[in-house]
Amino acid sequence: MALLCVASLLLVLSFVDAFQYSDLALYIDSHQEEYVEALRDWVAIESDSSNILKRPDLHRMMDVTAEKLREMGGNVVMVDIGEQELPGGQPLALPKVVTAHFGNDSQKHTVCIYGHVDVQPAKLEDGWRTEPYNLTEIDGNLYGRGASDNKAPVLAWIHAVEAYQALNMELPVNVKFVIEGMEETGSNGLDAMILAQRDTFFSDVDFIVISDCGWLSKRPALTYGTRGNCYFFAEVEGPRQDLHSGVYGGTVIEPMIDLIGILDTLISPSGKILIPGIREAVAPLTDEEWKMYQDIQFDFDHYKSKIGVSHLMYNNKVDLLAHRWRHPTVSIHGIEGAFSDPGTKTVIPAKVTAKFSIRQVPDMDPAVVKKQVTDYLHSVFAKRKSPNKLKVTMVIGAKPWLADTKHELYQAGKAAVKRVFNVDPDLIREGGTIPVARTFQDVTGKSIIMLPIGGFDDGLHSQNEKMSRYNYIEGTKLFIAYLHEVAQIKKSV
Repeated sequence: MALLCVASLLLVLSFVDAFQYSDLALYIDSHQEEYVEALRDWVAIESDSSNILKRPDLHRMMDVTAEKLREMGGNVVMVDIGEQELPGGQPLALPKVVTAHFGNDSQKHTVCIYGHVDVQPAKLEDGWRTEPYNLTEIDGNLYGRGASDNKAPVLAWIHAVEAYQALNMELPVNVKFVIEGMEETGSNGLDAMILAQRDTFFSDVDFIVISDCGWLSKRPALTYGTRGNCYFFAEVEGPRQDLHSGVYGGTVIEPMIDLIGILDTLISPSGKILIPGIREAVAPLTDEEWKMYQDIQFDFDHYKSKIGVSHLMYNNKVDLLAHRWRHPTVSIHGIEGAFSDPGTKTVIPAKVTAKFSIRQVPDMDPAVVKKQVTDYLHSVFAKRKSPNKLKVTMVIGAKPWLADTKHELYQAGKAAVKRVFNVDPDLIREGGTIPVARTFQDVTGKSIIMLPIGGFDDGLHSQNEKMSRYNYIEGTKLFIAYLHEVAQIKKSV
């Protein structure tokens, strides 16, 4: 009899829980036009953090974000993170970081949501089919700069909290927000702010959630790792000034030829990094990882078609994903000082600077990589016996981030995805770098999960960026479900 009573009670509790989710999901569905209009309003603000002329728009974007959270009854603080110095030495105020707090029940977990509301540059003449700052819906896709990266995910989290409030349902966890406006240009000032508030704002945070990434396919995903990035300048300087190639060609040792010569020694045509010590530091691929990659949904042909190539570096899924996510790579991005305008110019540049990067993975250390690259390029350059001067500088040294997929945060993520989408999520890594994840990990010591809602074809940083209406609305439901699932994690004493 007792067992029957317990079973009946569990059934009732399960029914109540399912009923509450159904009510919340129905609320989201009935307000989706309102959510699209909110995204339209946010996309219309040209919050390009790379353009100092757009700084007033960026400040307005932060004000709009803060006001939205205040209207919901959040305890909102706009944190002054100081100024940045422009190339000419002039100071320019950084956009304030918006923090907000909903709930302060010590018996509940506290979840901190990170997002950003600045965007990459965008112009119609870059190849956009629609005005980039006028959200346009075509075939269920919402096109606009920042739609996916990262305004819709930030709004989805806000709408998730708002739905609980609208239905007079108690939030299952305390929720904090940290929303910045400089992510696209390196998150100036954010690391210092996180460190300064480690023992105040972050002191009661249990878990941190980042939704600044996307799925790999049509299947929802949980992201558990990102690569870091070491970005280098290699400068070769020769004559006092640029020279005429007809007058001086053949008589001087040209800096550009030296530079191209040493760049050619960084990586082989097959993708093998030639710098001693780099490959040896990489954590080996485990059998468990291999199995995880094997189970991931990935369309080779679509991937090739999307980027417009006929062949890839690797011809099987596991190798390709492994080299996209958990192996380092060298990419050469450009040469400053070289002639790159249309037309012809017979010039020998006096000084040229190559820009290249090496993506970091466990167990690489940026400080070690800096020494390895610098020593290697100087040794290669010395063999050329050139009178020119070489200077190697590392300007970015971001570490990789990796989480434990067995952590309860990821179990909660799997349960939330299953509830909303009725499928198991892919467990994926990102080839790019999201430095704030490692900062949060190192400074606060809190557990972190990346919970994306962006589509695999959203075109982040590219022309025609979009967020599908489906991902936006169902993603909001995912966040609602996730807050519930996190609340089920046993709170440590």
